[in-house]
Amino acid sequence: MKLKKFATAALAAGMATMALTACNTATPDTSAESTAEGSVITQEAVEGATELELWTFVELHAQFYTEMAEIWNEQNPDKLVQIAVNVLPYDDMHNKLQIALTSGQGAPDISDIEAGKFPQFTQGTPALMDLTEAAAPYRDNIVEARLDLFSKDDALYGLDFHVGATVAFYNTELLEAAGIDYTTIVTWDDYKEAGVEYFEKTGKYLGTVDTSAAWQEGLLLAQLGGEYFTDDGKVNVNSPEMIEAITILKGLQDANAAAVPPGGQPDTEEAFGAYNNGDFAAAVMPFWFTSRYLAYMPDFAEKIAIAPPPTVENPVNISVGGGGTGTAVIKDGENAELAAEFISWAKLGTEGNISTWELLGFDPLNTEVWADQEITHNPENKFVKYFQNNPFEPLLEIQDSIGHLESFTNGSMPSVNNLLNTQTLNDIFENDVPIEDALNQAQSDLQNELGE
Repeated sequence: MKLKKFATAALAAGMATMALTACNTATPDTSAESTAEGSVITQEAVEGATELELWTFVELHAQFYTEMAEIWNEQNPDKLVQIAVNVLPYDDMHNKLQIALTSGQGAPDISDIEAGKFPQFTQGTPALMDLTEAAAPYRDNIVEARLDLFSKDDALYGLDFHVGATVAFYNTELLEAAGIDYTTIVTWDDYKEAGVEYFEKTGKYLGTVDTSAAWQEGLLLAQLGGEYFTDDGKVNVNSPEMIEAITILKGLQDANAAAVPPGGQPDTEEAFGAYNNGDFAAAVMPFWFTSRYLAYMPDFAEKIAIAPPPTVENPVNISVGGGGTGTAVIKDGENAELAAEFISWAKLGTEGNISTWELLGFDPLNTEVWADQEITHNPENKFVKYFQNNPFEPLLEIQDSIGHLESFTNGSMPSVNNLLNTQTLNDIFENDVPIEDALNQAQSDLQNELGE
């Protein structure tokens, strides 16, 4: 099958480029040209096709789009497309897109927009097309929370690659040597108890408390029913739920069940080194962290198990989506309708979601794929080979309890992220500033910055 052939080749060649980088590679049916700004990957010429320009900041995304265009053309000979993908550095792409949309000149037909940047593109009257109608044929099988992430005022402006469900990754070799069974960890209290025992026996840490990212804070807010903003959009980082979330994490640190990792969070080069050294036995991270294990921790093959994340008692949601990239269509583009039809099929349809898993290692938006064991249990799949248990088992277990924070769609969320990840979390976990004092200061600083 063409999809599997492409996924295997691209994964082998491209795993090291999973971060926000752009390399100059091409599949056999594409050509790649380097430019001063990035690289352009173009499908082989298709006679009678409509040309669509697409911008992205990730090389593997470009390979995904060109491959999906080939499959689309096989299935839709009356609607042929030819995709030219411009791969640009992360900041350059977003800045260039903002300028193009503001000026009304030079915008592509389609563009990836990272989740943290997306609210900036939906301010006022968005220049992005409402994809609600184009997405309708696929919506019944899609995790709705990931559509909500890129929606505003009942309009859908972006389509993600993955759910990004937050899960727990456990190094079973390390835990078993300390007499700890990861399957007994259900609540944060269980996680803390296991961490205390692990530290007592090994002098090392079970998990992390992070200062440069707020993955676990977002998870705990979703479990507790909290948000970073009030219902009327005002900043609310010192809410009771936020205080409780940080208190749980600080309790882990104080009990030596967790510590701040090098780099401030698990998804950094410094932290990969610490994990490889055996300094940490667990990571509570979005599902896409699977790719980091294959790329940066290959020696742990068949030693890492994936499980639902620890929860509070009676959680509102067990998990929450983390990270993401919303693919958007520029509404004033000459071929916006075709672009919307193509990208909805590619991002939400079955073929695209199979490729999302096989190429990128992401948890697909389309949950029909989750239940197709021919795909999810393929013994030749590198992710299936690597992990001790099947990666989809915990996803199916939490399928109906993957939440979404409305805060992620607030235009001021980048300011909240920036302050938390550069100052507030450092104050709490590195400098021992009392939790309520640190959060009250953050609340005051953000209110001043946002003019509230």
